[in-house]
Amino acid sequence: MNKQLKFVKRPVGEADASTWSLEINPITELKDGEILVKQHYVSLDPAMRGWMNDSKSYIEPMAIGSVMRAGAVGEVAAVNNSPNFNVGDYVAGFGGVQQYAVSDGKDLRIIDPKLAPLPTYLSVLGMTGMTAYFGILEVGKIKEGDVVVISGAAGAVGSIAGQIAKIKGCKVIGIAGGADKCKYLLEELGFDGAIDYKNENVRQRLKEECPKGLDVYFDNVGGEILDIALSLLRLHARIVICGAISQYNSKMAIKGPSNYLSLLVNRATMQGMVVFDYAKKYAEAAMNMGRWMAEGKLKSREDIYEGIENFPQTYKRLFSGDKLGKLVLKVIEDESNPL
Repeated sequence: MNKQLKFVKRPVGEADASTWSLEINPITELKDGEILVKQHYVSLDPAMRGWMNDSKSYIEPMAIGSVMRAGAVGEVAAVNNSPNFNVGDYVAGFGGVQQYAVSDGKDLRIIDPKLAPLPTYLSVLGMTGMTAYFGILEVGKIKEGDVVVISGAAGAVGSIAGQIAKIKGCKVIGIAGGADKCKYLLEELGFDGAIDYKNENVRQRLKEECPKGLDVYFDNVGGEILDIALSLLRLHARIVICGAISQYNSKMAIKGPSNYLSLLVNRATMQGMVVFDYAKKYAEAAMNMGRWMAEGKLKSREDIYEGIENFPQTYKRLFSGDKLGKLVLKVIEDESNPL
């Protein structure tokens, strides 16, 4: 039998427990060429809120009654005449919030749990890491000596993007919520500065940390902080629009920036970033980030919770800020496998 979290109601504002239904269903019989994956961990991401909307986006909205979309890692438990997978292989893909996933394998990649723990393939070595890598390097076009500001800096993507900017010789200022998160940025990740948006004046503190302005702003939150960053741009600055978590649960119209003319004055750019556009380069990014991890230059931190039935309350941590690093949910119940 398979425990599955089904998406049953499109939320208005915040998603709550009524958005999903936990079901126990028989595992689907494998067709020719299909494999069965016993999933160990699923990824929780702010983008999930956008996937629930019935509106045009970079990916099709989820259908009512479908398994909740999510990245996942697990072990191949059965194979029906698939040439690319064997029982015992470990794979990563979009298996959804369920204990077992049936797949044709086209969107799965084989991973090695001996090189890194499985949750790492949902963070630094997964879509989260890819988002940070291509967002800061390809869209942000960082270069040595740049002043880089990152919002949501203690989160999954922001923490990786900031570390990559440090590796590339940039001055990095992170914006996060709470003293503990700011301490994490400074003492564990090596950021040059940290601003506590919950207890400090962000505009004043950014002027102190970036007296000559900023070259790159990596935006994960949108709203007022994006507007403040726009007012502090240097000539030819780049803004990376990775996310806008402050706006996702709003029942009102999206709040756009009023300081957008700063883009004109400073001949700056503001560009949206979707990780799927860089799929052909994932292997290259994984190789580089794996090397940086081995060298001790790049740290991975996962905030792991357990139990598929605990998905709704774990999901809320994405927006309450009650997490540090990458949010992951363990869905496997068989503890005989230590991985």
